[in-house]
Amino acid sequence: MEYRKNLRKIRIRRALFWVSGVLILTVLDQLTKVLAREKLAGHPVALIPGVFELYYTENPDSGMGILKGENFLILFVLIAIASLIASLVIDLRLPEGKRYYPMRFCLVLLPAGALGNMIDRVSKKSVTDFFYFSLIDFPIFNVADIYITVSVALLLVLILFVYKE
Repeated sequence: MEYRKNLRKIRIRRALFWVSGVLILTVLDQLTKVLAREKLAGHPVALIPGVFELYYTENPDSGMGILKGENFLILFVLIAIASLIASLVIDLRLPEGKRYYPMRFCLVLLPAGALGNMIDRVSKKSVTDFFYFSLIDFPIFNVADIYITVSVALLLVLILFVYKE
């Protein structure tokens, strides 16, 4: 009985940490997009001339233009909701211990990125992008895209090389 009580407290604490982490990161993403719309519209800023700049654009497509148009809005919303649910469930099922902190970090980053871009798609029918590597003409991206990319890359490394069990 005592074990179940402790397990319940641990899961509640983890869920609260997960929710607060996702919300904080999503708010940070949304704030950067508001600043980009207010400060960068028509005024690109070269941070490293010829290499990296802040360049405001609205992107109605998915990452790198793979899926185009409003027809995919429901798909994007479903993917964002699925990532929220799946990451919380996985987080709650992970064993205790510092060894799993990197995995928990990824399980907060990924849904925060999905939620940040979903908010844009639903409210504005496009996503605000503003980071641009002009040297290699890399597609323009935003903070939520960074969350998603970093979390997926780190998850791959962790699953392939760290968590052997």
